[in-house]
Amino acid sequence: MTTTIDYKDLAVRLQEQFGEGFTASTDCLEVPPNLVAKAAEYIKNMLDFNYFDMVTAADYPDRFELIYRLQSLSHNVLATFKVICSRENPSVPSLANLWLGASLQEREIYDLFGIEFSGHPNLKRIVLWDDFEGYPLRKDFKGKVYGTAN
Repeated sequence: MTTTIDYKDLAVRLQEQFGEGFTASTDCLEVPPNLVAKAAEYIKNMLDFNYFDMVTAADYPDRFELIYRLQSLSHNVLATFKVICSRENPSVPSLANLWLGASLQEREIYDLFGIEFSGHPNLKRIVLWDDFEGYPLRKDFKGKVYGTAN
């Protein structure tokens, strides 16, 4: 059985390394967008979270949330952290340089939500065609997909 990490302890460790802004709940760590790359590198290298399970996005009226799941295979521990980014300029650093498995998932989120992943080695559409206008998984999307009005 996979166990989860103590998020309050992890938030304290990250604050000692990188400063304020990390908050913890019982099931997740919230990471500031400007520190996501540093925090992820620390989690990977210092805590041995060597497996990138997934990243997904959620659209709220006032923000986007990115939810990441990482696993330490050697310690059988699962960690979840989220990053909140603004609707006006949805951008976070890419984690593809740390985990190759992040690359395609970041491209899919970019394609369907329009969230930029700065530093991504090949950030371009992966599902939709290049001249498609808009981002169909945004709640405010008004375009047409497959001939139907949304």
